[in-house]
Amino acid sequence: MRYVLLNKPYEVLTQFTDETGRQTLKDFVDVPNIYPVGRLDYDSEGLVLLTDDKQLQHRLSEPRFKVPKTYWAQVEGVPTEEALENLRRGVDLKTGFTSPAEVTLLPDAPQLWERSKPVRFRAAIPTSWVQIRISQGMNRQVRKMTAAVGFPTLRLVRVQLADLQVADLQPGQWRELTEKEVAALTEDMAAQTAAAGTYKTPNKGSEYWPGGIRPANAKPAPTGGYNRSNSAKPTAESTKRAAGSRGAGRAAGPGSFTPKPAGGKSSGRPAAAGGAGRKPGAKPAGRGPAAPGGRPSSPGRKPGPSGGKRPGRG
Repeated sequence: MRYVLLNKPYEVLTQFTDETGRQTLKDFVDVPNIYPVGRLDYDSEGLVLLTDDKQLQHRLSEPRFKVPKTYWAQVEGVPTEEALENLRRGVDLKTGFTSPAEVTLLPDAPQLWERSKPVRFRAAIPTSWVQIRISQGMNRQVRKMTAAVGFPTLRLVRVQLADLQVADLQPGQWRELTEKEVAALTEDMAAQTAAAGTYKTPNKGSEYWPGGIRPANAKPAPTGGYNRSNSAKPTAESTKRAAGSRGAGRAAGPGSFTPKPAGGKSSGRPAAAGGAGRKPGAKPAGRGPAAPGGRPSSPGRKPGPSGGKRPGRG
């Protein structure tokens, strides 16, 4: 496994190819078959980790595991305490709120390398530096956050990823992680994975969103039928039980299901009028006492002649 730490210069793509001829990682790193962990914007600078360890790459990139990233942002103006507190609580970016961040106003400008292109700022407006530590990965998140509170970012440098720091690396320089750094990073990621729970790939059509953040443009969950977040469809038995539980609270009437009697099974057939409690195979109630000769009499029927026989015809 290879683990490479690079200080990405300004205006360099965090990829190895570009059809328009812009500078990419290939212009600085000559190690084959390694890929960047996450992204760093074209106009941002600083720390990028590259590796061929796919499992570690996933753990570091997946927002669910909340890997912290620390930035130094040079902003236009001097943020007020109210603006800093707003950044700490979370900012409304129209597409959703950001998670709480650790934000500190740096007393002095940090000692950094000169950027390849000087920062363009207005002479009449002072600038200041803010340290922002986040664990999300929204597109251009830090820039959007500072702009939302009224202090646009002029320069953005990522100085730390988890416990890895850019330190003395100059723009375009890279080094391999030591065995101790790899072991510490692996242990840290394993602990965060355990804290976040086992990662499971969401089922097709489910309402799972990485990091628990539902995109603003996501379609609403389907209504009716079974729960799309479950992997199995309802069985015939579960459907029958559900129907029985719904019918149990209704008054018995034409077409209703007879409640399941204690100790027995429901036949599932509509209850006949006056037939509640009748055992299967029993004759209908309401017949009169047996007539002479053993034939039961019905209401309104005249008893036959003695001997139980009807008079013959013609």
